[in-house]
Parts: sequence; C-alpha cells; structure tokens
Amino acid sequence: MTETLRKADLIKLPVSSLEIGMFVAAIENSEHVMVTNAGRISSMDLVVKLKNKGVSFVWIDPARSSFTPEKSPTAIAIVSDTANGIKNRELAQQQAIELLHEAKGLVRKVLSETFEGKAIDVTKVEALAENMIESVMDNADAFKCVSALRSKDAYLLEHSVNVAVLLVTFGRYLDLSRNMLRQLAVGGILHDVGKIKVDSNVLNKPGKLTPDEFEHMKLHQVYAIPIMSEAQGLSQVSKDVCLMHHEKLDGRGYPRGLKGEQLPLHGRMSCIVDIYDALTATRCYKEAMSPSAAFKILLSLTPFHLDESLVYEFIRCIGVYPVGSLVELSDGRVGIVWETEGRDVLHPVVKCFYSNKHKHYTEVALVDLKKSELNIERGISPSSMSVDPTPFY
Repeated sequence: MTETLRKADLIKLPVSSLEIGMFVAAIENSEHVMVTNAGRISSMDLVVKLKNKGVSFVWIDPARSSFTPEKSPTAIAIVSDTANGIKNRELAQQQAIELLHEAKGLVRKVLSETFEGKAIDVTKVEALAENMIESVMDNADAFKCVSALRSKDAYLLEHSVNVAVLLVTFGRYLDLSRNMLRQLAVGGILHDVGKIKVDSNVLNKPGKLTPDEFEHMKLHQVYAIPIMSEAQGLSQVSKDVCLMHHEKLDGRGYPRGLKGEQLPLHGRMSCIVDIYDALTATRCYKEAMSPSAAFKILLSLTPFHLDESLVYEFIRCIGVYPVGSLVELSDGRVGIVWETEGRDVLHPVVKCFYSNKHKHYTEVALVDLKKSELNIERGISPSSMSVDPTPFY
C-alpha cells in the first residue's frame, strides 16, 4: 500500500550515505514524499540499485531503523516545509536551477553554431537575458545560491552564465536601467564566444600556459571581433562587454590596449566580474578561491588594471560573505550563506550542516545571525572542506 508520510517524521539522506540497518521509508519527488518499496538496507547492493535508478535522496524512518540515525555523521534534519518562506525559497531555487540549465544549453548551442560559422541568434540570447533579470529581481538569493554550484568540467558554459548573472546583479546595485541590464546580460553570455576558435589543448590545459600558449589564448578576443560584427541586432554595450573584459586602465590589456576613459563603465564592470568569477570557480588546474580571497586580488589589481572605486562598489554589492559561499561560525559549524536581502553583510541567514570542530555532519539548521549570539569567524573555500557541501544547496 502507498501512503504519504510527513517530512517531520523522517530524516533525509543522500543515497551515497546509506548504511546497512537503515529503514528506507520513501524516496522524494518534486511534489511530496511517497512510500515506494519501503524496507531496511540489508546489503550495499541495494544502495547500488538505488543509484542506478537515478535516486539521489531517500527518507529514513528513525523508529524502524536498527540504529539511531541522528548519531550518524551524514544525517540531515529536515526543516518543516509548512512555512511559506521555506516553500517559496524551494520554488525559487527550482526555477533558478531550470533557468541556469536552459542558459547553459543556449551557450552550448551558440558555441556549437559559431564553430560551424553560423551567426549568433541575438533574439534568443536577449530572451534568456530577460529571464535572468526577472529571476534576480524576484528572488536574488535563490538565484545566487544555485549559480554558486560549479563544476570544473563545465567551466566555459558556467563562466559565461555566471558573468551574465554577476553583471545583472552589479548593474542592479548601481541602479542602471532595465535596458542596460539586458545588454549587460547578453554581453556576459557571449563574452567568451571567441574561445571556440582556440586550440582545445591550450584551452583545457591542466596547468600554467607557456608564453606562446598564452599569446594563442589571447587570440580569443581577436576571434570574437568578426563574430560580434556578424551578430545582427547586437548592441554596442553587449559587444563592448565581449571585447573589453581583458582591457586594463593603464593600456596594457588586450585586444585593443584601451586606456583610461576609453573604457566605459560597462567595460570596466566586465573586467572586474570576469576576474572575480574565474577566481571563485573550480578549474581543471585549480580549486575555487573563497570570495574574500578573490576580493583581495581584485583590490591588488587597482588602480592600474581595475577601477578602484568600482571594485569597492562591487565588493559592497556582492557582500563580504556572498549568498552561496561557505562560512564558519564562532561555534565551529560550517554553513552556506543562505539569505542576505535586506541585511547587513555580517548578519545573513546561514544554512549550517557540518562541524569543523568535531569533524562530522550536524543537524541542518537555518541560523539567523540577526537573532543569534553567534558570528561569522571566516569565509572558507570548498576545497578546504573534507566533505562535499553540494547536497546542501
């Protein structure tokens, strides 16, 4: 018989964390939790079968398990979904996931068609840009949190999308017009399109480039010039974002060596955003850097490379502890910065899931630092963690 169970009665676990003796009461779908093939894990073969069926999470019934799962380091306590705020956030996150999936698909299509010599369909890119703006406007925290999840195997796609998201976020903070936000987003989506012409061995090299290889990599900006000129309906602002994000205020950038006032506001923004996202992404040859470490590098590049006042504005916009970043609290717990809208930078809501002090998972809890005596001790990078935080996003 199939029956609906209350989430409050169960504990949610990643399939990879199942152990012999646990009683699997349910698997999760997008609407509710339904009992399907309930039973106790008697062997790890059952875990393999669940993985092969594409199941990511299951629900454990503590009362029917042969141990106390709360003591398991991987146990995840579920916050009741009766609160409208949590349900709205879950919905917003799901919508953001779908939009980012669509965005990566479009970037992949654009790169493929460009490689074949076809002109970019600007109308499709503009439609995606509008959806991005709407998502940032509707629930910026959810969108930022989802976009913080990165894969080193999809860097070019994710970097293009994230640069667009960051430009929209930054432009909104600077109170730029809706039309300008759309042009910034389009430019961000397309800003690395010239890399499709770069030798794949150089583009994907898992290590530092030689001087000759770096000169070849720089050609992606040269390759982008005719691609931009052939894209019908592409605004000058969008072209600038694509062609200026490697320029420097002192004129030592590329491809044109623009200097000082030759770089407009949107061009200077693209330089900052491109570097920040590259630093905070996992690559085939490096781990992701924490936002605070990336901010230090951005500041070190002022005033000769980057616009100093604009870098400070960007840091204020993103926040010292951005949504989606990892932080350690004063009690040793690690969590994801979950909400920042309407809050000062030091008092976000943090979704805690692990203890650095005791080296095990903890009950998942949303800690509102406005109402807690706890504080953020430091920001941390995912690479410093001995566990994978991905399931908790």
